[in-house]
Amino acid sequence: MRKLVFTLITLLLILFYSCNDGDIITVELDFEDTFESCGSTNLTLYKTKEDPSESLSLFLNGVTLDDILEVDEDGIFEKAYSINTSNPFNYRTYSNTNLPSNLFCNDVPNSEVIITQDIESTSGVAILKTVLTEDDNDGVPALLDIDEEKNNDTDGDGIPNFIDADDDGDNILTKDENPDPNGDGDLSDAQDTDGDSIPDYLDDDDDNDGVKTRDEENDSQDNNPANDQSGSVIDPITGVERLIADYLNDKISTTVEATAYREHSIGQTYEVTLILRDIDIQIISADFYDFGKLVNSALSKTRKVTPEFTN
Repeated sequence: MRKLVFTLITLLLILFYSCNDGDIITVELDFEDTFESCGSTNLTLYKTKEDPSESLSLFLNGVTLDDILEVDEDGIFEKAYSINTSNPFNYRTYSNTNLPSNLFCNDVPNSEVIITQDIESTSGVAILKTVLTEDDNDGVPALLDIDEEKNNDTDGDGIPNFIDADDDGDNILTKDENPDPNGDGDLSDAQDTDGDSIPDYLDDDDDNDGVKTRDEENDSQDNNPANDQSGSVIDPITGVERLIADYLNDKISTTVEATAYREHSIGQTYEVTLILRDIDIQIISADFYDFGKLVNSALSKTRKVTPEFTN
């Protein structure tokens, strides 16, 4: 948990303010280092805690979650919003022992919630930053998919390997070509059917029969050679005869040329963070406060892309 630290008189991690009778009341704000959001046309960013029940919230007028997920070509969004009467920051306390999960997300205020203190800051700056990370989730660690220039593209389809679900463009997804059989992050044991020292996930002719893997579709031209099986082999372990896909069988080289690539699914993860600067709500003032990271299911998405096919 992150403790919200503000200094009024000393540099200690304690806040205090005086009541009307002169007593000193100690206030220690101890919130999680994550926050939530709600709102379709206006965005509220908030965090709550109990024992005692308190909340911190920032209202951004005319801002939506989609707005802050609009990243640039580098996958980044960053903007500073002025805290003012239209975009207030609030610290609230409540008499309720438990706070409802939808405390800030109802159009009509919950009548059971009793606010005992509501202090508002209308000055300061809120800095929102969003960073988008994309991954093909193909079983190859992203760092091994990315070279120093972040432009590895084995099949030349315009999609760099780290977000290419089919690195070699053979219409067999990388994750189905056993790039890391034991899941230890060491790709030295990647499947290499023809033993040519090029792992299947980077080899466009997996059985080395002279026909590209993507062109070994004999039963159905559906951009998936894995379901074309017209021959069998004896399993070396079990001794049982079993069907094998033609693209892995060097005894079969029937050719049906591919005409398209498979659709790719690229996973997207957005990390949204909020920093507050120069806020002042009477009993609380701070030059800098790390509000934490946003937790929201909308931050995980998938985009689809089909590369332009080339022979």
